[in-house]
Amino acid sequence: MRQVVADNLDALLDVLPPHVREPLREQAQVDDLLEVVVDLGSPPEARFPGREVLISCKEVDQSDIAFVVERIGEFTTDNRAGIERTLHRVSAIRNRRGTIVGLTCRVGRAVFGMVDMISDLIESGQNILLLGRPGVGKTTMLRESARVLADTARKRVIVIDTSNEIAGDGDIPHPAIGHARRMQVPSPEQQHAVMIEAVENHMPEVIVIDEIGTELEAQAARTIAERGVQLIGTAHGNNLENLILNPTLSDLVGGTQSVTLGDDEARRRHTQKSILERKAPPTFDVVVEIMDFYRVSVHTDVEEAVDGILTRSPVRTELRWVDDSDEIRRESTFSSQSGTEPVLRDEMPHTGILRDTAVKVFPFGVNRTRLESVAKRERTNVQIVDDLDGSDLFLTTRTHYRRKAQRVRDAEALGIPIYALKGNDVHQMRQCLHTIAPGLSRSAYVHQLQELLNDDRGRGDGDRRPRTKSSRRSA
Repeated sequence: MRQVVADNLDALLDVLPPHVREPLREQAQVDDLLEVVVDLGSPPEARFPGREVLISCKEVDQSDIAFVVERIGEFTTDNRAGIERTLHRVSAIRNRRGTIVGLTCRVGRAVFGMVDMISDLIESGQNILLLGRPGVGKTTMLRESARVLADTARKRVIVIDTSNEIAGDGDIPHPAIGHARRMQVPSPEQQHAVMIEAVENHMPEVIVIDEIGTELEAQAARTIAERGVQLIGTAHGNNLENLILNPTLSDLVGGTQSVTLGDDEARRRHTQKSILERKAPPTFDVVVEIMDFYRVSVHTDVEEAVDGILTRSPVRTELRWVDDSDEIRRESTFSSQSGTEPVLRDEMPHTGILRDTAVKVFPFGVNRTRLESVAKRERTNVQIVDDLDGSDLFLTTRTHYRRKAQRVRDAEALGIPIYALKGNDVHQMRQCLHTIAPGLSRSAYVHQLQELLNDDRGRGDGDRRPRTKSSRRSA
């Protein structure tokens, strides 16, 4: 499905000193090279997926660094340079006097097919934000999005290229962006101004921008979206929750504001009186969390997702991935908080329908005594079991899920739906149990309601006691 169009690896190897270049050429998997690190006083190092290799025993000296610097383009204010007509990038580390003492030579590759997982979203005209950690493929997907919209959808596309990472170094952009036009940015501080200039001067239908990272750039993105221009951008962050908590970039998804609730409303919501709510409509309609080159998690309704995260409600996401036969697969999932892990799958026998049989839950890494107490108190139709094979749901915490313990792998192998709690607290457990087994008989519902009415005003769920006669009369 994915085909490397060009990486011009020789162009990068040619700028490296001979004692670095020649051992690299002899590497069996040199085509998988990610980057080469050349630091003063240390042996040169090559980084491949999942491993690092010392290329030479000879320590790098100042002449080696000068050898590379003389053969590449000029460094901009963000300490990045490139090689003309390629997508390779060289980043510098300087000492206090401004002298270069280290270089990271990163291989740039143009890839066809990576955007296929989200091509329907890209061509829908919606504003798309790509999230992911560094090196996960955000810029690669962004670059191909520009090409698809310009060549396939025949739209007027302008790429705002701050560090020449999208379309390469030099005045002529790399063919990987197709017929999209490229506007270079003199320095990162001016990126927001060039974004507005592109809209005002060149009548684009689509603006493509990499690494939105400042408040001014977030404001420029909102301005572009409000002018009816489709915006496709990237930002650093593992998931949507990270973005909401980022005070600089939270405006991209609507921002947050503190709201004080009345006593009755706070008790009804089972929350504190001071809560966070979304402040405005989000700039981006869709957020795509990139896990790796073959797997993404999509929030197709950012408003709903942000509201769900702020109210600690289950958030629906859509997992998309490429299987071994190069087919694109999709699966809707739920999570107790936004995240990149699958936590509650659609095949779960619940979705709000009353069940005659209990949901069998296998807990792993979850406080079993506390879970049983919550299940009993909330009267949810749940049975805690010890047999993984006979369970309907595997309940664990995010920490255990991310560590991929053997029990987690066993559950995945058996196809058992997994629900990952953010924490091991009572609120998370209660929310989970009501999500997977919300059905209560009428008599149980009335009994639970009566208990709630008998609660002391403002007391928590775990501290109930009967009221006195006078308090019942006043109630």
